Amino acid sequence: MIDLTVREEQRERAVQRARERGIIIPTFAQMKDPSRIPAWIKNRLREIGLWDLNSLNLFRITWKNEPVAYGGGFGGVNYIELPPSLTGVPARILALVGKWFPTGAHKVGASFGCLVPRLVTGQFDPTRQKAVWPSTGNYCRGGAYDSALLACESIAILPEGMSRERFEWLSRISGEVIATPGCESNVKEIFDKCWELIRTRGDQIMIFNQFDEFGNYLWHYEVTGHAMEEVLEQELGPQDSYRGVVLTTGSAGTIGCGDYLKKVFPTSKVAASEALQCPTLLINGFGGHRIEGIGDKHVPWIHNVKNTDLVMAIDDEACMSLVRLFNEPAGRAYLVQQGVPEELVAQLDLLGISSIANVLSCIKFAKWYELGEHDLVLTVWTDSMELYQSRIRELREERGEYTERDAAADYHRYLLGCSLDYMEELGYWDRKRIHNLKYYTWVEQQGKTYEEIQAQWYDPDYWTRIHRQVEEIDALIEEFNERTGLLREGQ
Repeated sequence: MIDLTVREEQRERAVQRARERGIIIPTFAQMKDPSRIPAWIKNRLREIGLWDLNSLNLFRITWKNEPVAYGGGFGGVNYIELPPSLTGVPARILALVGKWFPTGAHKVGASFGCLVPRLVTGQFDPTRQKAVWPSTGNYCRGGAYDSALLACESIAILPEGMSRERFEWLSRISGEVIATPGCESNVKEIFDKCWELIRTRGDQIMIFNQFDEFGNYLWHYEVTGHAMEEVLEQELGPQDSYRGVVLTTGSAGTIGCGDYLKKVFPTSKVAASEALQCPTLLINGFGGHRIEGIGDKHVPWIHNVKNTDLVMAIDDEACMSLVRLFNEPAGRAYLVQQGVPEELVAQLDLLGISSIANVLSCIKFAKWYELGEHDLVLTVWTDSMELYQSRIRELREERGEYTERDAAADYHRYLLGCSLDYMEELGYWDRKRIHNLKYYTWVEQQGKTYEEIQAQWYDPDYWTRIHRQVEEIDALIEEFNERTGLLREGQ
């Protein structure tokens, strides 16, 4: 469970800091339903950019932002349906769009779920501690951003091989940026750096490790899960069936939404995908890959493996080729020729690299279960190509001009030709095999206990106890805001 023990002296310092800086913290209930946000806050947001370092942008940590860069209000969930002309399958694939979060990625919500419970309980003291955000990219960006909005100093840790845009942005937001050796899947090196910081800086820092912080899992269970439920309520017709959520896994936070959806739709599936070049879930494999944000050579502590039905792997070459198909002029023109609606083609830059992997995973899922036109599949577009323009330039330099012939090859090979290779439907012992891999990372290396890894598997109430903490966290947030007095002053 998330530790919600209150440390009064430190909490009072945090309240004082928030009062001085004019910081009001939204509740989970408000992130699910922005109609609960006070009208005066909504009015002030009309004068604030989506990425601005303004604490009121905490209220934009929701799937329901108006899709504009400046001054937007709130509406329904941002999502897009992909047609068979793009996917090659009749199933209805719907994707929640992450670009319209502050920082351009939904990880700003996951980091909120980790930091805020520690802040409002006084476990984290913003007046003397720094928040450390170990990540392969978007999570440490979200953590640095949330820290800035909450008047906390931050340290971002990420592999040196991540995209240049991440480092350039972090250098402006985070107090300290540490690049560790390796690429996307070199997470052990990030963990090692965290232990080094603990040894050298002691209680001057607090580590918010997305791979073992249940606030990450809980934010997606509660906020992303409910957003997906709203999409289904809007889209499911009398003959339609919701079949499952399909997601690539990095920290395994986002896939927590599948636990919520299984509670509402008990026969639905949860499918986890990873890079073929690093097939840890599929064959206990390892390696480097180019799908930034996923596949980190271990099973995250917060992954409820017992609830996962299918695992699969996506070739990173497919993703990099589709980056060009979706973003180069020749690729977009070819898609229109093939009957993909122009309006959708114009929005394909809403997919970042891991978002493309999510779409390919949905296609494989639809083919595996032989889904038809009345079957709905959900996924997430974590971020957009706004964060990967340097990758497009690198591909142009490496491979030359992108032609209509290239577009035809990529469309037919990677979309229409997406195959059923590298997939496994999980039985009881398959799930347990994957769960058992947690032991080597978390018990042997990272200090978790044998008793808890067993409880994750055998205790039927282990995960539901975490789910029930949402109301308690919201109550703590409301008490914190009441003590600052800022909500009353703003009315």
